This record gives sequence, structure tokens and C-alpha cells, in this order.
Amino acid sequence: MAGPMPISSLLLSELKEDPLYREEGLCVLGIFGKSTLQADAAKERLVASLTERHVFPLLGPEDSPADDGLIQAYYQAENRVLYLMLNSVCDGQQLLLACEALEAGCGHAEAHERWKAAERRLCLRLLYLFSLCHILLLVHPSCGFDVTYDRLFRALDALRQKLLPLLRAAIKDCPVSKEWRLNCRPCPPRLLFVFQLNGVLRVSGAGSAAPADVTGNNPEKPKKHSPRRRLQHALEDQIYRIFRKSRVLTNQSINCLFTVPANQAFVYVLPGPEDDPVSALLGQLRSQCSLRESETLTGPRRYQQLRHLARQPSFSVESSPGSPGSGQLVDCTLREFLWQHIDLVLTKKGFDDSVGRNPQPSHFELPTYSKWAQVALRLYHVLLDDKDEELAELAHKVQGQLKVLESFLDADAKFSENRCQKALPLAHSAYQSNLPHNYTTTVHKNQLAQALRIYSQHARGVAFQRYAMQLHEDCYKFWSNGHQLCEERSLTDQHCVHKFHLLPKPGEKPEMDRNPPILFHNSRGRSTSACNCGRKQAPREDPFDIKAANYDFYQMLEEKCCWKLEHIHFPIFQSSTLDPEPVHNEASPTIEPEAEGEPEKIKDKDATGHSPGEGTNLSLALSLGQSADSLGPYGGVEGTEGQEKRPGLVDRQPSTVEYLPGMINSGCPKGLLPKFSSWSLVKLGPAKAYNFHTGLDQPGFLPNSAFLLPWDIMIRRSEEDMGQAEQFDSGPCSWPAPNKTLQGKRGGLGLGRGRRRDDVARAFVGFEYEDGRGRRFMSSGPDKVMKVLGPGGPKEPAARVLSSDMPLYIPSPSQGRGLKPHYSQLARLFVVVPDAPLEVVLTPQVQPGPPACPVFHPEQPEIILPPDGLWVLRFPYAYVTDRGPCYPPKESQPLSSYRVLKGILRANTSSTPPQ
Repeated sequence: MAGPMPISSLLLSELKEDPLYREEGLCVLGIFGKSTLQADAAKERLVASLTERHVFPLLGPEDSPADDGLIQAYYQAENRVLYLMLNSVCDGQQLLLACEALEAGCGHAEAHERWKAAERRLCLRLLYLFSLCHILLLVHPSCGFDVTYDRLFRALDALRQKLLPLLRAAIKDCPVSKEWRLNCRPCPPRLLFVFQLNGVLRVSGAGSAAPADVTGNNPEKPKKHSPRRRLQHALEDQIYRIFRKSRVLTNQSINCLFTVPANQAFVYVLPGPEDDPVSALLGQLRSQCSLRESETLTGPRRYQQLRHLARQPSFSVESSPGSPGSGQLVDCTLREFLWQHIDLVLTKKGFDDSVGRNPQPSHFELPTYSKWAQVALRLYHVLLDDKDEELAELAHKVQGQLKVLESFLDADAKFSENRCQKALPLAHSAYQSNLPHNYTTTVHKNQLAQALRIYSQHARGVAFQRYAMQLHEDCYKFWSNGHQLCEERSLTDQHCVHKFHLLPKPGEKPEMDRNPPILFHNSRGRSTSACNCGRKQAPREDPFDIKAANYDFYQMLEEKCCWKLEHIHFPIFQSSTLDPEPVHNEASPTIEPEAEGEPEKIKDKDATGHSPGEGTNLSLALSLGQSADSLGPYGGVEGTEGQEKRPGLVDRQPSTVEYLPGMINSGCPKGLLPKFSSWSLVKLGPAKAYNFHTGLDQPGFLPNSAFLLPWDIMIRRSEEDMGQAEQFDSGPCSWPAPNKTLQGKRGGLGLGRGRRRDDVARAFVGFEYEDGRGRRFMSSGPDKVMKVLGPGGPKEPAARVLSSDMPLYIPSPSQGRGLKPHYSQLARLFVVVPDAPLEVVLTPQVQPGPPACPVFHPEQPEIILPPDGLWVLRFPYAYVTDRGPCYPPKESQPLSSYRVLKGILRANTSSTPPQ
């Protein structure tokens, strides 16, 4: 054979043997063990000394070998010895390649699984060697026995017993003896050990006498054996005791995984690099000279000569120069140590390693290469490679039996499993401690985090992550099995108190006995609210949808109280199909720009038939001889060049196919209307229905807080001032004619001296707040609760509340005993429009959150309130966008972010008296 090759290549190739050796048997020698990263690897150097040539490169292969290339084969036909050398992760070179193959960031459990997979592959290759070799050589880079081999050999023995039926089925047709087919090996292999002296042993020299004792009278006699031989004997005794104790070795060798000789040395210690180099060179010279004598011999005579040299004694007696008459046994070479065992194979004597009173003879067979190759190929396809279709089923069954290795090889994983299993009940108890019967996802996550902390304090090892995932699953199953609370939150940010349930379909009744039950949401929260006009109060459930919050409750009270009052109805969705659909929600809906040159759409009209801002200011300006530009930023006619239009006045034609599922706000698409309005505007009666001396006569108001603020609107009746518009909310007003000045104090905002009473029209405004207990009050300014102490009503004018952003929520004046603050919400706006030549324009805009929150407004952005009326605008109870509800403020959130924008009211005087 020219050189070493992978075992698969050797078995699949047609090896041409010398006819002289074809019919002779061969000895199969397997070599495995551990090696370091040093250049002189123990196994390669060992084979080189046995074959007297450098068969395997000492530095190892340059590239990573293939999977089947880990067993290298070399056949020395003249000596009839086949060398099989196994490389694995126990060797330094392969260990380095395996570490490089690990990905960066590989977890502890994943890395452990990879190493265990490598160990399982190593066990299969070792079993392959133990099933084919006569002699096995275990090489170790130190001079101490590694006790982990005891666990490895017990695992191999258990695996072999499991796989024997499969191996018998694989080689049943091979031309070998019945004993071979029954035991699936040519003989119980003999295991030899080769250790390397690594500088631990220090001696003065061969034959040197030991120092005398303390008294100096009885010095020790020189030892018969050298320190290295004494070390070999000690290692043999230690190894034999360990294997007998664990029952890897028994009296009957036929039942053992391997045997060791009873009367021959089976441990050899290689000399280290600190030995005398001169003696090493002399030993090589002797071996070379002895070989030259047989160089002229060829064929069988040369083979007989080699066998004769191998049978020479393994040691000789030499006289020491310093002590004549007493000698020390000289250590044998590695070749001499090994060849005494190989000779027993080649002479067909076999190994008789059974001990005890009634030893049973073990079978032995010396096959030819062709017979051995047939068995080796079939075992290769079963144990190492499953590509053969005929043996693929057996190979698959072999892989299924590898679980028997776990209890032997994975001791750390077994410890980790036991530790984690003990920690799991402690973690379960921590999760279930102080738990209510039903709880939310937040509580579940908090309890799970506590359980994981307890688990991490006790669990250890590679099974940590797997049992942590099991803890996740167990806690989730416990939570979802009847303990999961409904996750729906009401529009006031309260959880539903029911366990996980389904909502009833239209026309379906609630059923508690169903699994999951069919129920309506309920947070057990109740509050008291007034109707649209405020004259009747009733309790209400905590709403979970916008229709129940802003429409259903008020519609129920509408039938009892407000249905006879005059309403201004806001436009809602009018379907033109039988099955309308809501608009598709987008992540961030934007307002679509109108196409250039597109004619403006028709404008929404209120109940009076007027379009917002249409006709009143324009006719007033024309009658004064002014241009339309003089009416201010929001007072002109739409479409005039250079004129700024009020936002929201120009809308698209409302869709009759798609409706808006939420409320109209500044972030929703144009041209869509909801199915119902969340706002309400009703007329309680004429202007005289309000008595400013006594205030409003409605239930729930705090004492002395049911008054409206006066709002004086100046009406010019002189010819030069006719049609002058007056505004007190920092809104637009008509400018005076050139070279004309307004009379009165401070620019004419007050009555002044000589002012006639019929030049001023008095309106009244009131911002009403309502808390959850039904307590109501008016506000005399931002964050200020009205309290009128004397007769005649409040003295503060309405200019302050009209020219400022009013808060949507303010702290309730009657806080409860709890630590959580209660808030009152802006519920209604009362407006008394006098019987005078003027129009009051209502433009409510609410921002119920921080600046990212959109601005809400009614479906008709501007409403003109006709004269002579007591009007009530009811604000929505809850504000909802397409992304969800705008919850009331929490304790940590500033109330200033929740506001009603200023400019909610403005007055336009009319040139004609009201009809």
C-alpha cells in the first residue's frame, strides 16, 4: 500500500495484494486516544516507529478532513498488519477545528449539544474499531490514566449489546465463521495502553544506588526494574483494578468489550524528550543493524525472520559499570512491546485472557484481507454511513439506539436535569403565590419574572434553558386554563372583570356555561351622568365602545327628557348600499390634498339652511363699502384670492359607501362620516328661559355654581358704524372705516359714558364640568370653580374663558378619601343667545391628549346659533381615534395637555333685525 487513505476509500477500492500474501491472514491494529497540539503527535510518531517509516504526517492534515476520513488506514502487506488510526475531537488538531466551527454567540446549551453529538460519533467509530480489530492501542499524552475512559467503555459495552441484533443482520451473508457472525467480531480484542512520559518522573540514572537512610547503616539495594518499568507496573495494577471494579473486565473474556493479558505487559510508557539522546541514537543504530541482516531475505523467509526478531525477549540484563555482579533489567522498545501481542495473532494462537476457576475459551479468527474487507464494508454502512440503500434501514435503527449513551456520557446533563427538576416546583409555587383567581397579562408577566428569578437561583447546567422554556409553558397553561382575565379595557381605562370570554353576536343571549363564556364586557365601574340638555341624571355603566359611551346612553335619556326640544342635528353617514364597510385603517392616515383646479365641494349646512360664514359677513362688508379682505382671516368668502380659509370648512362630498368607524378628528381621511354623532346640540328654550339671578335650575350642581358668565356684545346702530362686528375671544372683527375712531373707554370694549343700553346685547356662556359621581359645576376661568357668594349672579365677564384654552379635565372639588385623585370632565357648553341682530358662531375643537393627539370636532365644524335661544352643546364622553381611545389623564400626566382650544364662540352682528 503506497500510503494512508480514509477507511471508506480503502474498502471501496480494489486493493491488489501480492500473491505471496493473499491467502495469509492479517492482524488488524486499531489506534485511538488523545493527543496534544505539539508537532510530534503521539499516534503518528507511534505508527512511524512501528512501520519504520513516516506514514502519517506529524503535523496532521492541512484541511479539515471529511467525516469518513477520521479513520485513516495503512496496510503493511509484508508484515501482514493493517493499521487503523482514529482521529477525533480528543486530538488537538480536530479539537481546534471543532472550536472554529462553533458560531459566534453560540449558547451554552447549543455548544453542549454539539460536543455531545461529537462524542456520540466517536462512540460509533470506536465500536467500529472494537468490532474489526484484534488489537487496540490506546494512546495518552501523559503518564496518568484518565478515568473517563471507564465511563466511555461502559457506554460502548452497553451500546454494543443493544446493537448486536442489528450487526448480526448486517454480516449474516459474509464468508466468515459462525462465531464471528454471532459475536460480530473476529475475537475479543486485546486493549493495550501507551502513555508518554512528560517530565514528571525524575531519576538519577540506571543502576544508581539510592541514598542511605537517616542513620547511614542500611542503605537500600539497587532496584531490579527501572523507574519507567515500575511506573508501567503501577499503571497496569491501577487500570486493572478500575476496570474490574466497574465490571468492564470480568472473568469470561468472551462477554467483555475487550480484554487485557493476564501474564503479559499491556502498558508501555514512551520515554520523554528528557531521556539521554545518545542512548536513543544507539538504540536506533542497533535496530538498523539488525534489519540489514535480513534485507537479503525476501518472501516468506523474510516474514519468518521478522517474526523471529519479534519473539526476542522484551528485556535483557546488562551489568552496570558501577556495580559489578548486580544488573538491572533494560526496558524494551515499543516495537518489542507490541510485537509480542501481534505475534499471537499472526501465529493463530489467539488470546486466552479468561481468568477464574472455569475459564471459557474465546473464539478467534485470522481472516484474509478480502474476507475482512467484506465485513468492514457492511459494518461501515451500518455504523458510519447510511448511503447504502440495502442497509439504510439498519443504519436508521442504529441511530435510534444511541439514546443508551446518554446515561453514561452525559453525566453533567443528567446532573443538570435533576437540579432543574428540583427547581421547577419551587418556581411554580413562586408563580402561584398571592394570585387572584383571574388576572391580566401584566400580572402574569410579573409573576413569571418572579418565578424565573427563583428558578435561576437553584437551576444549573445545560438543561437550564430547556426547563426555563417548560416553566414558561406551564405558567401560560395555568393562566389560560380558566385564570385569564379579559384584556379589554374600557374607554375610561378600566379592565373588564370577567375571565376570558366572547362577545355575543347580534341577537345572541349571554351564556355563562359556555367555554369560553359569552358575555358583555363589564368593569363594575358605574358613574352618574346627565342627559343631553342636563335636566335629568341617571347612572351609567363603564362603556367599552364609542357608541355606548357617546350615543346609546344619551339616546336612552333622550326618550325620557330631551325628545321634545329643538335639535340641531349633525350630518351622519347615509348608506347607498346594503352592506356598507368601514374605511380601512392605515398606520398613519393623512388628509388627501385636493387636485389643482378642482372645483370646491359643496359645504355642510346647519339646520337654519345657512352655510357657515356665507352671506352674513360678506353682505355686511359690502354694505359698509369695504372689501372682503377687511373681514379678517376667517370672515371672507371662500375662493377669494389672497384670502386664508378656515381649516375644515372645505370638505369633500361625504361617501355613501364607506363610513368612519371612529370620531371625526384632524387625523382622519376627508369625505367620511360616522354612523352616529358623538356630539349633541339642543335648545332648552328662548333666551329669557335663563334667569341670571338664580342661575340654571338643573340637578347635580354644587351650591352657587350653576350660573353663566355674562358676555356683552356691542351693536352699533349709528349710520357710520352699522354692521360693525364685535368679538371678545381674540377672533376676527371688522375694522373701522378710515379716519374713524371708536368711542368709549379702552377702544370701545366697555359701555362707556353716554352709551345707550340698546347698543349692547348681553349673552351668557357657561362651561360645565361633571365628575363620575354626578357632581356638576360651572367654571369661571381655566382651573377655577365658580362660586357666586352674593345676589345678582357672577360679576366676572366671559372674555377670559372665551379667549383662553379651557382644560378638558380639572380636579374635582369634592375628592374622595382615597389617594387616587378624581377628575371632572368638561361635559357641556351653555350659550344664551339674546334676541338681537347678531349671530353666534360655535366652533368647538378638543385636543384630549398631548400634542401628538389629533383635534376632535363635530361633523359640522361651524354651527351658527340663531338668536333668542338657550343652547346646550354636549361634548363627547370619550374620544376615540382609529388607533384606539384617548384615555383620561393619569396622575403623572399634566392636565394642561388636555384642552378645549380657544375661539369656541364668536359673534357676528347682522344688518337686519332678526325675524
